[in-house]
Amino acid sequence: MARQAANGAPGRTVGRRVAAGDGWSVDDVLCTFGPADRPFEEQHAAVSIGIVVAGTFQYRSALGRDLLTPGSFLLGHSGECFECGHEHATGDRCIAFKYAPDAFERLAADAGVPKGQRRFRAPRLPPVRELSALVARAASAVIASRDAPWEELALQVAGTAIRVASGLRYDRATATAGAHARVSESIRNIERHPGARWALSRLAAEAGLSPFHYLRTFQQVTGVTPHQFVLRARLREAATRLVRDQARVIDIALDAGFGDISNFNHAFRAEFGAAPAAYRKSGRRIPFLDAATTTKGQ
Repeated sequence: MARQAANGAPGRTVGRRVAAGDGWSVDDVLCTFGPADRPFEEQHAAVSIGIVVAGTFQYRSALGRDLLTPGSFLLGHSGECFECGHEHATGDRCIAFKYAPDAFERLAADAGVPKGQRRFRAPRLPPVRELSALVARAASAVIASRDAPWEELALQVAGTAIRVASGLRYDRATATAGAHARVSESIRNIERHPGARWALSRLAAEAGLSPFHYLRTFQQVTGVTPHQFVLRARLREAATRLVRDQARVIDIALDAGFGDISNFNHAFRAEFGAAPAAYRKSGRRIPFLDAATTTKGQ
């Protein structure tokens, strides 16, 4: 993006196929579009579930319009038209899982979702706890794509997205463009420095809102509170580092913004279902989530 800004080139989207199998594929998609680039309409060629791992962007489809943030899932069905825009900042990275319609239908049936509930009713899933393990695992898998169990991960992503979406209570109230801009800037600041002290009062002041209005706006746009988002940003950073380097667990915890190791261990176990040391040792193997998963754990 720095080179692009220096030479004035327009933004673009580059996808790299990292895995494919019977009825599914996975692409690592880097986008450098920004406010100067006009969005254009596209069409989903397959059932699409995109895990956002960096950046923010506006996503519009027949299901509605939402701000996509790190930790959230983009949802779309084959043949649906959509538009992505970067009105407030440049760039994002997604891990795009795509499924042939008949393969997705079989996965939905295997996940126990009734036939009438197998179409997504919302354009995205917010960054709730039920998605955290898959977000961290997918982000780590891209680093070592040859050794990653992509087929297993593709099945888990589809099954989890279907189950969480079927239990999601979606508020169709549309946030304003100004709200998207304020929250997008906050999120990018948090993602750049997840270990910083992100008090609600600081975030609200930087956004030019009272704490009450900022809390309400942030939750309306993202589907989670600022505290939940900051906590998950820190935990994702820690989970990625646990499988990327050999730093001590306590150093990773402190760098991620946790004041002591006991709080970190408790939060990590609650989010990922395993202690940090066990998560590292297990090679990032995440069990299938229970079929009754809902968004209760926000």
